[in-house]
Amino acid sequence: MSKQKDFEKAAELALQEAVSWRSDGVKLPAIPTASKEDMLALFDGGLPETGNSGEAVIEQLIKAAENGLVNNTHPNFYSWVQGSSHPVGVAADILTSAWGQNAAIYQTAPAAAIAEEVAAKWLLELLGLPSSSSLAFVTGATMASFICLAAARSEALKRHGYDLEEEGMSDAPAIHVFLGAEAHATILSDLRYLGFGRNNLVFIDVDDQGRMLADDLRQQMKNFEGPKIVIAQAGHINSGAFDPFNEIVDIARSHDTWVHVDGAFGLWANVVPELSDLCAGIEKADSWTVDGHKWLQVPYDSGFAIVKHPDAHKRAMDISASYLVRDERDGRNPSQFSPELSRRSRGFVVWAVLQAMGKQGVQEMVARHCRCALHLQSRLAEVSGVRILNEVRLNQVAIAFGEGASSEECDRMTNEVIDEIRLENTNFVLGARWKEQVILRISIISLFTDLEHIDSLADSIIRAWAKVAR
Repeated sequence: MSKQKDFEKAAELALQEAVSWRSDGVKLPAIPTASKEDMLALFDGGLPETGNSGEAVIEQLIKAAENGLVNNTHPNFYSWVQGSSHPVGVAADILTSAWGQNAAIYQTAPAAAIAEEVAAKWLLELLGLPSSSSLAFVTGATMASFICLAAARSEALKRHGYDLEEEGMSDAPAIHVFLGAEAHATILSDLRYLGFGRNNLVFIDVDDQGRMLADDLRQQMKNFEGPKIVIAQAGHINSGAFDPFNEIVDIARSHDTWVHVDGAFGLWANVVPELSDLCAGIEKADSWTVDGHKWLQVPYDSGFAIVKHPDAHKRAMDISASYLVRDERDGRNPSQFSPELSRRSRGFVVWAVLQAMGKQGVQEMVARHCRCALHLQSRLAEVSGVRILNEVRLNQVAIAFGEGASSEECDRMTNEVIDEIRLENTNFVLGARWKEQVILRISIISLFTDLEHIDSLADSIIRAWAKVAR
């Protein structure tokens, strides 16, 4: 069989499976049924001595994976803030892989560079951020924050007369980083990757929703001299709450301090007029992180590092070498904005999803998910013993069970409710810890989730609680 024919058969089979997986209708079970041992037995048949046909490989891949897949593309998936991969984005992703472009610089992949340039312009317009900002297409919010904070580190030191790119970190003035006490774990990891230890971090008190308290930030910043960075949050992972950006930026400006906003999913609220008050002042910050594979529904992996100051962005990230040929007539060179030189062409998929959804489509989806969260809250508010712990404005609902009992007893009941819901295996849910207690954390973010799915989820929660409470 020719290589082309082998490719055609493998591609046809893969496409057939992809279409089947993304077909309409409820897929059961919601939770994978294969054990680790089951999957190991199917995946690990030994490294073949000679290669198999493409069709045989894809057949075996489907067989080995199908019972171990988490159905996060379905409307009944609520465990984490994970998008469901827009079907048009999936189709564009197939083309991206087939084209095999390396989006390092304009000359290695001109179409990929231009797709990124246009998609970046559309993203800034959609998110209401300064049009002159630079934007890097990366794997997700973790890498996006790494890039933004690298730019912040460089600029903070530059403002205090230190050239990080020339002198390195060993003799650099200490930078103090101010962040909310409930900042996301990836922010802490990024700071560690960038050389910040715990002694560099100043944790700011938060309210009962996890919002940074501006008064504490104001007081704490007075206690430190030298270069500083402030990290704010748009969309607390449990409550969905937003920090007070206007106050935070004003305080930071009085100290000539860079403000970064971790908006992995929450920044998309700025797309919806009736939610934009949550983001008031966010455009005044210096950098922003946002995911594409969450609320924009771009297939994994997709995130955006957005920096108001392109010179600081390039200074921190630019990769240059004589063989990386550049010409003044070229378009955007992606390697100036991220640490990845060899990478897939992420801009094609982002461009395709933005084309497919349009501004109104993104607005409708985000608004619908937030209405769904409010609807779930209203359904559960009628049930004695069910407690909603957050102010529901976004897509997050934090739920605990039991009243008047000890914290240990309430934790036990909440865990048992989660177990009962999972036994039904129609909704994918998991727990978390927040406010020193176990919660059922609902994240409504799958592309097609609507009120009827929330009614089904509410019914399942109420049934589970009735069993546990009796």
